[in-house]
Formats: sequence, structure tokens, C-alpha cells
Amino acid sequence: VSRGSSSLRCRRLPSRLSIDFKVEGHRCYKEKKFREAIGKYHRALLQLKGVHVVDGTTGSEGQPESTEIECYDSLTACLLQSELVNYERVKEYCLKVLSHQRDHFKAMYRAGIAFYHLGDYECALRYLRDAKNREPTDTNVLRYIQLTEMKMSKSGQRERESGKETQG
Repeated sequence: VSRGSSSLRCRRLPSRLSIDFKVEGHRCYKEKKFREAIGKYHRALLQLKGVHVVDGTTGSEGQPESTEIECYDSLTACLLQSELVNYERVKEYCLKVLSHQRDHFKAMYRAGIAFYHLGDYECALRYLRDAKNREPTDTNVLRYIQLTEMKMSKSGQRERESGKETQG
């Protein structure tokens, strides 16, 4: 009996640790210790990987998946607070969140921001419009849509002007 319970305890330990790291990450974020928070969220994700290795699951149990989504969502919030934002990583983490929760407002919005700063204005606009559909009055979303449309019209204007130069 004790062998079975210790095996069960080993299985739960990484999951419990992942939640503890996630909570510590939230605390660090609230204290504006973003680098420290990033480390905590990454450790939580590593613990979750351990859960899947130990029990042979792929994260379909609910609790580990929701913890994973929260960690990736929180990581994007931290990364966007960085002095030098890694928009490629923000995009990657937002897409991970959206692969689990397609209607996740913050992930849509942040993916739009990431694509905008990476220069992919069409993708940025798609994600930002999806976010606007969820929260039609969010001023940040509306502002980024406006910025994106301005960039798109400027790049379209440049393309037309360069087309005239090659013809002329």
C-alpha cells in the first residue's frame, strides 16, 4: 500500500511544484521583478514537463494544461515589460496559448503586438481584429489597429511609388 501511495505522491509533486513556481512568478510580476518572474514561470513549465514524463500524459488532464496556459500568458506579459522585447518569443508563447484557447483575448492582443513589431502587419491586423471582436471598446487594441493600418497604408504607398520609379 505504501509503495503505491509514494508513487502517486511522486506523480503529484512536479504538478504541485509547478503551481508553486507559477504563484511565485505572479508575486514577482506584481512586484515588477519581471526577470525573476520569467525564471519562475519557466521553472513551472519545466516542472509540468516532468509531470508529463512521470505519468505519461500529454497534458490533457486539465490542471497541468491550465497552469501551462497561465504560465505562457504570464510570460508574454513579462516579456512585453522588458527593456529589449523579444517579439519573436512573445509571438511563440501567444500562439501556444491560442492553440489551447482560441478565444484568449490577451493572447490575441499580444500576438497582434508581436506581429506588428516583427513587421508582419497582415497577421498583426488579423489578431488585433480578433481581439477587437472579443473586446470592442479596448482602447489599446483600437490604437494598435490604427497603427497597423497606418503602417500598411504607408508600405502600400511606398510600393506604389517604387513601382512608378521602375516604370518611369
